[in-house]
Amino acid sequence: MATAEYAIATIAAVGFAGLLILILKSETVRSLLSGLIESALSVG
Repeated sequence: MATAEYAIATIAAVGFAGLLILILKSETVRSLLSGLIESALSVG
C-alpha cells in the first residue's frame, strides 16, 4: 500500500511542477516577478 501511495504522491508532485513551469513561462507572471524583485532590491 505504501508503494501505491508513494507513486500517487510522485505523480501529483510532477504534475504540480509542470503546472508551475507553465505559469512561470507566462510573460505576465515573469514581468510581475521581475518588478517585485527589482523593487525589493532598490529599497536599500
